[in-house]
Amino acid sequence: MTYQPVPEDKFSFGLWTVGWQGKDPFGDPTRAALDPVEAVQRLAELGAYGITFHDDDLIPFGSSDSERESHIKRFRQALDATGMKVPAATTNLFTHPVFKDGAFTANDRDVRRYAIRKVIRNVDLAVELGAQTYVAWGGREGAESGAAKDVRDALDRMKEAFDLLGEYITEQGYDLRFAIEPKPNEPRGDIILPTVGHVLAFIERLERPELFGVNPEVGHEQMAGLNFPHGIAQALWADKLYHIDLNGQNGIKYDQDLRFGVGDVRAAFWLVDLLETAGYSGPKVFDFKPPRTEDFDGVWESAAGCMRNYLILRDRAAAFRADPDVQQALLDARLDELARPTAEDGLAGLLADKGAYEDFDVDGAAARGMAFERLDQLAMDHLLGVRG
Repeated sequence: MTYQPVPEDKFSFGLWTVGWQGKDPFGDPTRAALDPVEAVQRLAELGAYGITFHDDDLIPFGSSDSERESHIKRFRQALDATGMKVPAATTNLFTHPVFKDGAFTANDRDVRRYAIRKVIRNVDLAVELGAQTYVAWGGREGAESGAAKDVRDALDRMKEAFDLLGEYITEQGYDLRFAIEPKPNEPRGDIILPTVGHVLAFIERLERPELFGVNPEVGHEQMAGLNFPHGIAQALWADKLYHIDLNGQNGIKYDQDLRFGVGDVRAAFWLVDLLETAGYSGPKVFDFKPPRTEDFDGVWESAAGCMRNYLILRDRAAAFRADPDVQQALLDARLDELARPTAEDGLAGLLADKGAYEDFDVDGAAARGMAFERLDQLAMDHLLGVRG
């Protein structure tokens, strides 16, 4: 198979990904700035569906109104010429020094007010360009010392900001939802709303929870030592997977942003299997950074590799699910029983059933094997390409 992506795959890239110049805390840029128009054109040639951006990726911070309109016009013309979509957008609330203590949770009230207005201005642009999701990553919303931030007050201010944004898009009649992106640390020592579970709990306290979901990122959950497919499963279970960022990560380290499929390839396999079997139909956004060792040829190789790896894993996962031996192994592992309600007869039926407790053969049940090893080896065989 060629594993050539097509727009129907809904693969998307952040403008900040292919446009990353390779600068890190220890080294200067290794690549020149990339024109957003070229990014649109090259990604379209590779078979991508869409492109997302922070406001400052497209419109340099401090641009005049006329300069802003010029940047937007060129970008829109490139979108129209290629057929590329803007499924989502976001606001940069972390680069400029004004956000050194956060944006929505900054101790300085005037910074918080500025941050909300900055988002509102770019929500208008996102809707204008056809986006249906607005991603919110609170990269500076945190602290390094306990006394510096009262987290309870910070959560109040975070709630206040999102409630105001929800009020704004409701008043404007926008067809837009927010996807909150969790991350445990970096660039702050500890970031508020660090995991999928934290975000899901937070959303339930908002005035318009239906407008808010999660935007999980592979590396972010793995930085916390968590199982990313499990987090995605819970987001799907809560009907809150509004967006997803795909990349690669090698364990509990800094945010590596490797191309998708690199790092924990087993987790990537189970993630693709989950997304495909669950029928997730939203955009699949590759939030990676081409290594600073690469020139622009390497940038496009890396971007193509993200899509190719997803398609390979999708093919392997489909073969796994279609394998008769796997289907039998799933039955042997009693997955069908897990899908069955524990007490469809209700509490009264459960209490009246002596077989559920009084006559239950505890030792017999304890002695039964679960047959998980055969099932897992079949998955490995399919992942490694030696079956099907």
